[in-house]
Amino acid sequence: MNWLTEHKIPLGDTMETFVNWLIDVASFFFDFISITLETMIFAMVDGLEWMNPFAVVAIVLAFVWWLHRSLPMLAFVTLAFLLIMNLGYWQETIQTLVLVVTATMISVLIGVPIGIAAAHRPLLYTILRPILDLMQTIPTFVYLIPTLILFGLGYVPGLISTIIFAIAAPIRLTYLGISKVPNELREAGLAFGCTKSKLLYRVELPAAMPSIMAGVTQCIMLSLSMVVIAALVGADGLGKPVVRALNTVNISQGFEAGVAIVLVAIMLDRICKTPNSKAEG
Repeated sequence: MNWLTEHKIPLGDTMETFVNWLIDVASFFFDFISITLETMIFAMVDGLEWMNPFAVVAIVLAFVWWLHRSLPMLAFVTLAFLLIMNLGYWQETIQTLVLVVTATMISVLIGVPIGIAAAHRPLLYTILRPILDLMQTIPTFVYLIPTLILFGLGYVPGLISTIIFAIAAPIRLTYLGISKVPNELREAGLAFGCTKSKLLYRVELPAAMPSIMAGVTQCIMLSLSMVVIAALVGADGLGKPVVRALNTVNISQGFEAGVAIVLVAIMLDRICKTPNSKAEG
């Protein structure tokens, strides 16, 4: 046993060396990403905070009605927002929504094309699968450390960590949806003269859309689950009052902030579900 521990494989030292090398070589690149993302997030947060809260709620309700035509859902979203306002967490809710929506958009814009490519190239998915397993199973605090070192305190390390944690869902479910498209549909498309690009956009993507939307919904939920973790590296939002409540053993504050997070999660889940995905669920 002593011999084994004395000949320890330097995994941690190698990673530390690699991170330090990245800082030395590409610090300007990480600074550019940090400034760009932080400016974008602050602009969205400031814009939403400048608007009257009831105007923001009205815009969300109009979007919900256009998407679902459901009076019960309108009633639930309205009551959820009113309760959040009553609890005094409107500003934190706006910050959390911006963080979650930004992380989800980036994850989907990157993950869906990768999932499509993996479905068409089995070797690529064979390479990606252990990487995705690692991204989903490694404790989030582990990759908070390098992101904190590379991007500093604030929204950006929380955003990058959230993307790393959540991007596996759209990749996997897009791959699953595209790879499960019946061969008969593909053959019919080819018989009607579809090129590869037309086959993708007119046959494969419509057939795989329920699975892709499930990946988007799961990505939103995974992003929201990182709210508290992101607060530990300086990201504002509903995670901050939870962390404060934990540090001060404040049951009241922790419960109220937790209820606000749950309401946001349910709203996003219901809004992002298409009628097809609800019927299947």
